Amino acid sequence: MRYKTALSDKLQESFGSVFPLVLIVSVVCFVLIPISVDLMLLFFIGALLLVAGMGLFTLGAEMAMTPIGSLVGSRMMKTRKLWLVLLLSFLLGVAITVSEPDLQVLAVNVPHIDTPVLIVTVAVGVGLFLSICMLRILFRVSLRWLLIFFYAAIFALAFLSDVDYLGVAFDSGGVTTGPMTVPFIMAMGVGVASIRSDKNAAADSFGLVALCSIGPILAVMGLSFLYEGSAGTATATQALHCADTVELGMSYLSALPEYFKEMALALLPIAGFFLLFHCFALHLQKRLLKRILIGLLYTYAGLVLFLTGINVGFSSLGFALGGALAQQASFLLIPLSMLLGWYIISAEPAVHVLNRQVEEVSAGAISARAMGISLSIAVSAAMGLSMLRVLTGLPVLWLLLPGYAAALALSFFVPPIFTAIAFDSGGVASGPMTAAFMLPFCMGVSQALGGNLVADAFGVVALVAMMPLITIQLMGAVYVLKTRRGGNQILPEAYDDFDIIELWEVA
Repeated sequence: MRYKTALSDKLQESFGSVFPLVLIVSVVCFVLIPISVDLMLLFFIGALLLVAGMGLFTLGAEMAMTPIGSLVGSRMMKTRKLWLVLLLSFLLGVAITVSEPDLQVLAVNVPHIDTPVLIVTVAVGVGLFLSICMLRILFRVSLRWLLIFFYAAIFALAFLSDVDYLGVAFDSGGVTTGPMTVPFIMAMGVGVASIRSDKNAAADSFGLVALCSIGPILAVMGLSFLYEGSAGTATATQALHCADTVELGMSYLSALPEYFKEMALALLPIAGFFLLFHCFALHLQKRLLKRILIGLLYTYAGLVLFLTGINVGFSSLGFALGGALAQQASFLLIPLSMLLGWYIISAEPAVHVLNRQVEEVSAGAISARAMGISLSIAVSAAMGLSMLRVLTGLPVLWLLLPGYAAALALSFFVPPIFTAIAFDSGGVASGPMTAAFMLPFCMGVSQALGGNLVADAFGVVALVAMMPLITIQLMGAVYVLKTRRGGNQILPEAYDDFDIIELWEVA
């Protein structure tokens, strides 16, 4: 009964996340832009699978990924062997990233890099930077200076990298901090911090999301020097068409076995690692072990349904709708993209949880309403800029370089809590709906206009991950000015780089 209630709650959250997008797209397709009936049916069936998949997946991640991360983190630190901690962190980072649904969606949409190659490259990047996160926690290194150093390295390397890899690289950094990876790695950080006995045992999960999103960017840029590329086509670059209902049904039924196999292989490493760790180190009680195993099953089923609905229904319509709008009503592209961005972020379940927890952490200094408005503005602006890039061919670096420079500069002028919230919220903002619908939407527009699909369309996830860094810190600057005029204390002094700020938990 307890599991049924929890699943019901997750399904309701998933429905709230998907419904606004379905409603807006339906209005556009039924009133403004004609779309074939078979594509709309594929879209509606995909929406149902998406709701079911997201509900099962988020429940499973909460039941399995979070406790696994915390238990493994605390237990491996008790070995007191630094090399073992770093090795296990790397292996866990690789294993958990391979099963990240956002990454799976992005990888199949990249036409010039084979899907397994991209997934492995990104996973290695996360693994390396998760090890760096452990070193930061242990040696109490300032997050701000690490961010400045690594982003300087990123933009220096960006000027030497192949332009066709830049958008994919920055998008990879956004999608890896998704609903699978974030709960796990941050719980792992809390587990590592829990064994410290000094006054800064608060060296916490905070900062892991920000740092782990850097690894994939550097890894994919490095790949551009070593990998010649393939001649494959992206899954979403061709819209499916079905002659009758049987063919429509078979489009989904034929895809299910493929995703059952792929997700089994994706989850096998983390499940196998956990079971071995349990047998040799954890020795968990049967009740907790059973809960985690059930959570892994929920995660598996959710991933299969999620990816089937996305790749068969959502991505196909997104691509077709983008192309149709580009040819028939291009003047609607930027305002429609901004409208979709506003509602996508406001309907994301994890964002509502983040907003509530920020209000609690800041003792009411940052309200949930202010956070919600700030994130909605950020993602809406990011979607508008992304579509502007597609229409004009504007290089992604012309937006990312000044954007990140502004975000890092702002970190010196706002209280640390605002920088903390900003950099960790970027990963939350770039959720599954961006990679699932908006990326194929931009790809459809680019192809219809004869643009460079890889250089122009990719980068939308990166902009969504970047904009909250600016808007939330600007909100912090406004707050500082107001409090100084009023003569009040800016924020509780307890919050600094090493305070535990758990923004990731999905209640």
